[in-house]
Amino acid sequence: MSLPRPVRAWGFYGHRLLNRLAVYTLPPEMLPFFKANIDYLTNNATRPDSRRTVVPTEAPRHFLDVDAYGDSALTRHGRGLPRAYADAVALVGGEDSLLRHGIVPWQVARMKGQLTAAFRDRDTDRILHLSADLGHYVADACVPLHTTRNYNGQFTNQRGIHALWESRLPELNGMNYDLLTGPAPYLDNPTEAAWLAIERAHAALDSVFTIERQLTTELTEDRKYGYEQRGRQTIRTYSREFSQAYHQRLNGQVERQLRYAARLIGAFWYTCWVDAGQPDLTEMDQQPSEAEQLAIEQERREAAAAPVIAIPGHEE
Repeated sequence: MSLPRPVRAWGFYGHRLLNRLAVYTLPPEMLPFFKANIDYLTNNATRPDSRRTVVPTEAPRHFLDVDAYGDSALTRHGRGLPRAYADAVALVGGEDSLLRHGIVPWQVARMKGQLTAAFRDRDTDRILHLSADLGHYVADACVPLHTTRNYNGQFTNQRGIHALWESRLPELNGMNYDLLTGPAPYLDNPTEAAWLAIERAHAALDSVFTIERQLTTELTEDRKYGYEQRGRQTIRTYSREFSQAYHQRLNGQVERQLRYAARLIGAFWYTCWVDAGQPDLTEMDQQPSEAEQLAIEQERREAAAAPVIAIPGHEE
């Protein structure tokens, strides 16, 4: 019998679903190119998570411990965290201190600039590579448990809540969600949009913990947990009974965050394209090059061969 490895962000199912959904939020000028590459964007949605084992600075890009900075961390004035990365580093006394509690909104802003440049250069490989990655980080910013030091309930005797909210609930219920969002909007202030996603996710955090705690008092241990077969492993996990009761009491929270994240991913892609001057995507190569595909395969092999170790940054 084995314990599950740490679940990151929305899990494979959620990240791939979100990048796929985001394609359908794009305008007619972008849709044919992105739809032609929807499998690339879907399959590579989890690539940033795979890089954690081979890129030492990767883990902090996926979260922000809002509660490490106090109640005013998200405000734009006073003691709030600066939106400019260099200013934030200076405020907390060095980059190592900032990385310790995560940098996801700054990562989203940085990648927004990179994707805009790729559109401007009409670089198919860079557009696809960066779009897939940016979708991942935007999605991470929409997850409540990516906004707290207590990311897996380890400080409140709720260990495992990370996988419950972000992976198990969408996997059990995703087929029944209404995830149509309408067209992606242009973001007048993309940086602030990333911070607003963090603020929205953090505001949902109290119910994430409180409802799980309440339900735990009502169900016995043998009803709360169960065992399921995952490949060759038998995994101890939250039971279906507990998971579905929790899902019901969250009253659509996971579904709302998925819908919000899909539209926001599309909005970032769209905004990058507009800010690049709305290049004609039909005049570019319509598929990733062989070199890009080989590079992705090499990255996968390196990640698979890397030792499984605990890396600082919402891991156990």
